[in-house]
Amino acid sequence: MRFQTALQLIYPPRCLNCGGLVESDGGLCGACWRETPLIGGTVCDLCGTPLPGDGDGLHCDACLRVERPWDRGRAALLYDGVARRLVLGLKHGDRVDLAAPAAGWMARSLRGVVPEGALVAPVPLHRWRLAKRRYNQSALLARALARELGLTCVPDLLVRRLRTPSLDGLGAEARFATLQAAITPNPRRAAQIAGRVIVLVDDVMTSGATLSAATQACRDAGAAGVIVGVLARVAKDA
Repeated sequence: MRFQTALQLIYPPRCLNCGGLVESDGGLCGACWRETPLIGGTVCDLCGTPLPGDGDGLHCDACLRVERPWDRGRAALLYDGVARRLVLGLKHGDRVDLAAPAAGWMARSLRGVVPEGALVAPVPLHRWRLAKRRYNQSALLARALARELGLTCVPDLLVRRLRTPSLDGLGAEARFATLQAAITPNPRRAAQIAGRVIVLVDDVMTSGATLSAATQACRDAGAAGVIVGVLARVAKDA
């Protein structure tokens, strides 16, 4: 206890976003917290987008237009403001320290949605992109989320066998076409998928093309169900 107190005096906890002083590690200061678009209340049951009114099992306009192959989905944040900066820091800024608190926010959105005994798996990166980035941010989130929910994480459950170009700037149709058959079950792990509910984890959902490809891979291997959990949802995109 004395050591921890001394350590906090030397390295006091800092806000995850602005670096200001906070009471505990892994938190946001009051100003950044107020600017973080956390999702709560009534949401789309397929992607987690906030919806007006009350009710369960509702779908947003985007999920009514585009068929979602998964069963249910949740998002912790809207991809805007502070949330966008945090996601980009995790994805491109080597901010691996963000994974644990982010997974805590995700777990809050998924409790009551994910059944006991489900397997947690990240959306995979192609090996060349993984070598360039050095880590898969979705795998970091998946491991931390599994700990939060008391579930097992299988980081290599799926593989990205095709080296697809960046999806940035592409429309929904182009994204879906680019990712067709790009993700498959890992041959060494396929038996673990059969008959199990899989929780697919990604950092951001935009069109849903990546999650659709990953879901189809799980369906092909006999998954009993698929639930998606993302850190942030781009709500304005179909």
